[in-house]
Amino acid sequence: MDTVGLWALVRWVHVAGAALWVGGQLALTLVVLPLARRMLAAGARDRFAAEAGRRFGMLTGAVFLPLQLATGWAMAWHRGVTWASLAEPGYGRTLAAKLALFVAVMLAAAGHGIAHAKGRAGLARALAVASLVGSLGVVLLATALPAT
Repeated sequence: MDTVGLWALVRWVHVAGAALWVGGQLALTLVVLPLARRMLAAGARDRFAAEAGRRFGMLTGAVFLPLQLATGWAMAWHRGVTWASLAEPGYGRTLAAKLALFVAVMLAAAGHGIAHAKGRAGLARALAVASLVGSLGVVLLATALPAT
């Protein structure tokens, strides 16, 4: 595989991972959980939602997050991004905003899991919505970055 093909593959893995993460959030929020609320008894619904969230969280920690971090770092390295360049107008600031929002999304997602485990349903729901909206923001910022 030539260098151009390698970087195309790295970018594809990064974009596919983001699509799976955001798509998974949307599928759970808009399709799976509303059906569970409508079709399952309260106890079964709560267990199902907890297990679905736990599995999505495990996949995030074991697959999504490592792939996103590795491919994102590789693309930044390939482009010559430095800490100083993140303060520069254009690409640098857009990437910095994307990274900051990504960190906030991951914190909100982790907080959602903790709040859910502690039985704080209102806080868990607010953090889930914040994570989903933030994820859409990360994707929006990513579209403003040129291909590397």
